[in-house]
Amino acid sequence: MNPEEFKAELERLGLPITDDKMTQYKLYLELLQEWNQKINLTAITEREEVYLKHFYDSLTAGLYVDFSKGVHSLCDVGSGAGFPSIPLKILYPELEVTIVDSLKKRIGFLEIIVDKLNLSGVTLCHDRAETFGQNKLYRATYDFVTARAVARMSVLAELCLPLLKKDGVFIAMKAAHAPEEMKAANKAITTLGGKFRKDFSFELPKGSGERHIILIDKKKETPNKYPRKPGTPNKQPI
Repeated sequence: MNPEEFKAELERLGLPITDDKMTQYKLYLELLQEWNQKINLTAITEREEVYLKHFYDSLTAGLYVDFSKGVHSLCDVGSGAGFPSIPLKILYPELEVTIVDSLKKRIGFLEIIVDKLNLSGVTLCHDRAETFGQNKLYRATYDFVTARAVARMSVLAELCLPLLKKDGVFIAMKAAHAPEEMKAANKAITTLGGKFRKDFSFELPKGSGERHIILIDKKKETPNKYPRKPGTPNKQPI
């Protein structure tokens, strides 16, 4: 997917793309390619692949959640090189974005992205998701929490649901194995105060694979003991 195809597809879908935003995506790509030679950010670096499998894939969340009404807060857990939150921030500048990642080098890269793309309203946090979720400054404060290709659903629920305010929405962006993961995650989701809303399944353009966007609503407060200590959710899922 070249930049022209990327823009045309977003326009076809009714997403709010502009020439200025396209310039930001171009710069994002260039910085990603440059910095990926210094630190391992992503295995996907070719221009057409980045536009399709990173930028477009990240923005599919906007097809199922309306980010355009009012000012919303979004926390991206385990964002890596900034996906999906930075592409979403470019498309929806009014989003207040917090990114939490456990690797200092990745946060350093994101600091450069935020500066060079002139993005305001972005907070970068170097932390483990388990510790971050117990921090009173951030716990139960977000309208949306996103996670893309981070961990299986039973683990993600424990890392993400504590960060949502009541009636907030957890947006899990998954690949083909999502239905099987959901079966194993039902107990964790319920325990943590969530309620499954819907699994939207679709194919990326150009035969680039099956994707799922799973929406989970936060209906109750998460018990205080969650998330547990770093590493525990992955070793001993609820």
